[in-house]
Amino acid sequence: KSVIFIIGGLAAIVFGGDLVVDSACDILPAEANELGIIHLPLKVIFGEEEYADAVNLSHEEFYEKLIESDVFPSTSQVPPADFEDAYERVIKEGDEAVVITVSGKLSGTYQSAMIAKEDYEEKVFVVDSENVAVGERILVYKGLKYAAEGLSAKEIAERLDEDKKRIRLMALLDTLEYLKKGGRISSAVAFAGGLLSIKPVVAIKDGSIELIGKARGSKQGNNLLRELIAKSNGIDFEEPFVLAYSGLSDKLLQKYIKDSGEIWEGKVDKLPVCTVGCAIGAHVGPGAIAVAFFEK
Repeated sequence: KSVIFIIGGLAAIVFGGDLVVDSACDILPAEANELGIIHLPLKVIFGEEEYADAVNLSHEEFYEKLIESDVFPSTSQVPPADFEDAYERVIKEGDEAVVITVSGKLSGTYQSAMIAKEDYEEKVFVVDSENVAVGERILVYKGLKYAAEGLSAKEIAERLDEDKKRIRLMALLDTLEYLKKGGRISSAVAFAGGLLSIKPVVAIKDGSIELIGKARGSKQGNNLLRELIAKSNGIDFEEPFVLAYSGLSDKLLQKYIKDSGEIWEGKVDKLPVCTVGCAIGAHVGPGAIAVAFFEK
């Protein structure tokens, strides 16, 4: 019997030790293929055009459309039917599933996963990551580690429900404009922030996005992000961690990494970096940088 992971954001299923995931954790199809994962992607909608996240709309293509299009995109959750089909395939193989989803406060994907599991109570175990993007991604990595150690699906789900409390996801945004477009802040606040070059720092707290700091300019923003990481007891480098950027260039992230050398030097040989996907990218816009880690 194998433990199959179904991960919300990029929903995929793995057989015989392979993986199943969803697209909110920003695992790309190529990465999923290397892990033997089947995708169940979220949908991204620009007006009348609908795309499967990271399947027929790459992250690069998404940011190009986000910058150039007059239409603000929307996203839709993985529907219950997609999860049910995935569960059925797992059960037919005699396996069991751990389902890790994007925060239930940010997407209906978690609810979809729960609705679909009603007929599979003893075979499917759903974990609300209470996170998103790279915050969800590192919880997936933790689950894979437990599976490699031979834990059952139930045991993995129980441990992840505890582990997720130690995850910290913080992001420095380049602009308030996309939060305004998404209705998260007022036009007046966004306009004033633009004039003052305000760089907001946001975090995931109890499954929701919260503003935890503001800085004037990128340099002060980088300093603030370093300070906030230190205040959270710092990064446990024995656990998974990931950095991410949104947009078409990693220039701002590379500057942050250089400015924050004391955090990483001597701790790791290589920094894991990925791009922020469509679902969160629509709200933070290009030019954001993020770090997700397990707190010490």
